[in-house]
Amino acid sequence: MKRRAAIEPVIGHLKAEHRMGRNHLKGREGDRINAVLAAVGYNFSLLLRWLAALLWPLALMLVGDDPLRQRA
Repeated sequence: MKRRAAIEPVIGHLKAEHRMGRNHLKGREGDRINAVLAAVGYNFSLLLRWLAALLWPLALMLVGDDPLRQRA
């Protein structure tokens, strides 16, 4: 039950945000393709978020302390 409780929100997110609510592909093969493409999209968004978190401090170090601060 714990594992299922952890997976249910991910499935809901996939259905809402990654077009898994309705499958536009035909047959069992279409179902498989749709699920794989939705999982790829979900993992790609996680990868982009991780990459942004990794590169943002590096960009701040290159620019200076605070790029929004007014310099006099």
